[in-house]
Amino acid sequence: MKAKEKQIAVLPGDGIGPEIMAAGLEVLAAVSQHSDFSYETEFLPFGGRGIDEAGDPLPAQTLAAAKQSHAVLLSAIGGPKWDNSPRRPEQGLLEIRSALNLFANIRPTRVSDIQIDRSPLKADIVRGTDFVIVRELTSGAYFGKPRSLKTDEAIDTIYYSQNEVERIMRIGFDLADQRKKKVTIVDKSNVLATSKLWRQVAASVAAQYPEVEVEYRYVDAMSMAIISQPANFDVVITPNLFGDILSDEAAEITGSIGQIPSMSAGEDGPNLYEPIHGSAPDIAGQGIANPISMINTVAMMLRESFQEGELAQVIEAAVDATIKDGTVTPDMGGKFTTQEVTNHIIDYIDGAYTK
Repeated sequence: MKAKEKQIAVLPGDGIGPEIMAAGLEVLAAVSQHSDFSYETEFLPFGGRGIDEAGDPLPAQTLAAAKQSHAVLLSAIGGPKWDNSPRRPEQGLLEIRSALNLFANIRPTRVSDIQIDRSPLKADIVRGTDFVIVRELTSGAYFGKPRSLKTDEAIDTIYYSQNEVERIMRIGFDLADQRKKKVTIVDKSNVLATSKLWRQVAASVAAQYPEVEVEYRYVDAMSMAIISQPANFDVVITPNLFGDILSDEAAEITGSIGQIPSMSAGEDGPNLYEPIHGSAPDIAGQGIANPISMINTVAMMLRESFQEGELAQVIEAAVDATIKDGTVTPDMGGKFTTQEVTNHIIDYIDGAYTK
């Protein structure tokens, strides 16, 4: 008998979003049939599709269903179609993070041996890279008030409270305690008052994790270190603005932003899982979008929200084998379609259970 079904809120998104979401769900179905993991999906409008169908990037029905789910699976959103909308698709993303209290964004950067040649960095620099960026997500420069834009001046406010800094620190230190026990705190405390608070709270939390090594780096120095010594990091904890920039920089180390998943988490309620790339409207409908980021996102969801680590490992092994075979989309130097890559991964999954 299968276990009680888990509810997954599916937000297919815009551009290539529906194409890669379909791939991710095909892989989820393929791996689940070999286990007792049982789930239901509910497809909901969000982003540009939310604007088209309900006049809002985060329709009320979508938020209500997301709150009742065990996990939210989101694809890419946005596109030029909505550039002049009163409320852009990206506003929905900020709002759902806030409404679900998703204050921590977790992005892994791992370069396996089969990916080394695809990295823009030299092999001896990138080999062994395996770190996670923990980015504060619901405060800082993107949410601080006052903020205004006039013809001759503009204001953005960076705000952090002690509680906001402390909770993101605990997420990062707990994660490091399960990994290589090293934390890198990123700030700009030589200039910014909020960064001085960030460093003070970090030191207080660090004292409660005596086995975790802690280092502090200014964000400009960190941007260089990610390129020159990426294998030296384990868990990197950053404010919202810095994390937004550094995590995209880190993704390029792998050789393709089309491979990286992410998780947004809070203290309770469902986590939200999404690839880190955009909706790529220029290639939408051509059947060449890279599905690997979405497939890796599904694996991350299985591991983190449903404690299905073995299923996640099977998916990740199938992805690695597919990359090694060269069955990849054009962005990774291949000639295969979205569906062909997906089918290849599913074949590896099926093969793992028939050996």
